Amino acid sequence: MIEVPSLDGWFPSGVPGPVALAEHVRATGNGRWWADRAAAPRAVAVACADHVLLEGDPRYVDPDALAPLANGYVLARTRFLPVLGAAFEHVVPWERMIWVQSRPVPRRRPPRDVVVRRLAPRDGPAVAAAGDDVRWITRSWGGTQGLAASGHAWGAFRSGRLVSLACTYFLGDRYDDLAVLTLRGHRREGLALACLSGLCGDVAARGRTPGWTCSRGNRPSRRLAWTAGFRLFGEYVHYAVGRPAGAGRPGGTTRALGAR
Repeated sequence: MIEVPSLDGWFPSGVPGPVALAEHVRATGNGRWWADRAAAPRAVAVACADHVLLEGDPRYVDPDALAPLANGYVLARTRFLPVLGAAFEHVVPWERMIWVQSRPVPRRRPPRDVVVRRLAPRDGPAVAAAGDDVRWITRSWGGTQGLAASGHAWGAFRSGRLVSLACTYFLGDRYDDLAVLTLRGHRREGLALACLSGLCGDVAARGRTPGWTCSRGNRPSRRLAWTAGFRLFGEYVHYAVGRPAGAGRPGGTTRALGAR
């Protein structure tokens, strides 16, 4: 597949869930588009932060061309499974849930030694100092500095150290797909809810609705979503893919996946 600058119209717009990835790439420039050919493409992919949307006619997708999408999570119709199986060492179905906020986040006052506020560009070093635990949540903004400067993240700081974070992971046209983390040793203090309260207020002020996606087996994430006023909208399956299959084809394997 070849890289192309934009392929608007290939994916639904203005709906909650993982397809906000395409809107995020278009709006922020973080991520990449591919197609089988530059003019009148028949199959396209858009990728950001280890997540991929794949659409079109799989007959025009060379499995070798999917190598740059290895070790990620692919959302595609079942007709693409033979191509994915030929392209990667393994293809693992992963059941996911889409939540949409319908009630306000309960307001909980954080501990006295914690400050909760919107992140600013100057907070890039504090995000980076949180270490590997936060790396995944920064990827959709190009890294720690990109997230801090995005204007779409709230953090909880204890003694100047970032200990909890909520952000727009994918910036959609109507729905923002959110992500949250709290560092070990600082959980069960309501810090994630405090960050979500500020973030969801920002999302609503921009005329958008907060959304949430998580693994069906991730009970803590589901519980946090419910507590924060999110309600189930729908379910879907994406595929965790491994390394390129390479010379070992005819293809990889597909198996069931337990809870993450």
